[in-house]
Amino acid sequence: MRDLIVTLNETPWSVALRESLFVWPILEATHVLSIMLFAGTILMVDIRILGWAYKGAEVSDFTKRILPWTVAGFVLLLTTGIVLFYAKPLVYYHNVFFRLKMTLVLFAMANILYFHRKLEAAATEVVSATPPRAARISAGVSLTLWTVVIVAGRMIAYDWYDCRNLTPGGFLSTIADCPAPVATAMGE
Repeated sequence: MRDLIVTLNETPWSVALRESLFVWPILEATHVLSIMLFAGTILMVDIRILGWAYKGAEVSDFTKRILPWTVAGFVLLLTTGIVLFYAKPLVYYHNVFFRLKMTLVLFAMANILYFHRKLEAAATEVVSATPPRAARISAGVSLTLWTVVIVAGRMIAYDWYDCRNLTPGGFLSTIADCPAPVATAMGE
């Protein structure tokens, strides 16, 4: 896998993206703004399901109005995320926080697909009453996962866990799949 990432890292488009004076910051800013749109709308739906706000709004109507914005935010988020990864694939591949973020995104997406579909099926019965317990648990899990995803995403920017700063062969170095140090000709 690492060999594929190294090859991707050396493509002309990857190099051009990461060395661009304007494209990289625009991509990064767009990614952050799309996080705000996506996470903000997820937050609104989750706090409605938990019964913390918007209690007078029918869950199905509420989600129908918010969901297009959530999807738009996610599409933009995914697109900019893929391009950002393509610009620095080797850096992200070895980043422990990037790996954590991607793992949690998978769990959060599974939560959305499974529990929110169950909620949609029951949403016609839920107007201002408290949604079913499974839906409330899903909303709490969603809030937790997306919060940790955002924090992990922010931590990607720091190089505390960069391969150059990790003990070769250590636990974090192994998790990050850091390459073994290359011995010099003099055996150092």
